[in-house]
Amino acid sequence: MSTTSSPQSRDAERRGSAKQASLVRELLLIVGVALVLSILVRTFLAQAFYVPSSSMENTLLVQDRILVSKLTTQIGGVHRGEIVVFTDPGGWLPATEPVGGVAGTVRDALMWIGLLPSDTGEDLVKRVIGVGGDHIVCCDAKNRIVLNGVSLVEPYLKPGDGTAQVRFDITVPADRFFVMGDNRGDSSDSRFHLDVASGTVPQANIVGRVVAVIWPMSRWSGEPIPATFENPKLDASPLGRPAGGSGDGSPRPPDSTG
Repeated sequence: MSTTSSPQSRDAERRGSAKQASLVRELLLIVGVALVLSILVRTFLAQAFYVPSSSMENTLLVQDRILVSKLTTQIGGVHRGEIVVFTDPGGWLPATEPVGGVAGTVRDALMWIGLLPSDTGEDLVKRVIGVGGDHIVCCDAKNRIVLNGVSLVEPYLKPGDGTAQVRFDITVPADRFFVMGDNRGDSSDSRFHLDVASGTVPQANIVGRVVAVIWPMSRWSGEPIPATFENPKLDASPLGRPAGGSGDGSPRPPDSTG
């Protein structure tokens, strides 16, 4: 015996189908808005990165997740003592093979959206030691970096080889930055690229300032500018700064790049 649905039951079915369709549309809208917001945040405000190497130990460890503020750099510029992420100015990093296949495509898409920390193999993280016009010398009698006539006390350096792997005397060109790793004995930084613009990084290559370690949670911390860079004598204009810069001595290549 066949059964026929009543008008009331058919109306209830239609209302149920309409509610399901409405829920799907709302979920798609929420996901779409979230993705757009994530892309906007990544593009203009902040971006997460993996630490690629040991060059910033013990301040940053390999595979730490760091938060990089792009807005801070865009509004306030780049300052001495800040840790910055920047794209390779050319020849600082070895060529890397991109991850292929579906896994590589998905990974790249998630990094582009901002749902995964960036790990493209094209970025470096270092500390800014000098800005345009600064005179930097390595080193004084105690093997300390001399910035505008002031010997820097750098408690953030990893104990070990010190900072005198390369002797140099340079003036930072305008709109460029001289950068060094906190692990001086294992950092392929500005000291090892003195033949091009005194080893400095152009403003256009600066991605942003590292403001915090966000993962793992046991290392959750901010990254303020060290007190040594707050010395007002650093902003003085010492006499006899050289007009240009060039390195001297024989560099001892570090064990790793990045």
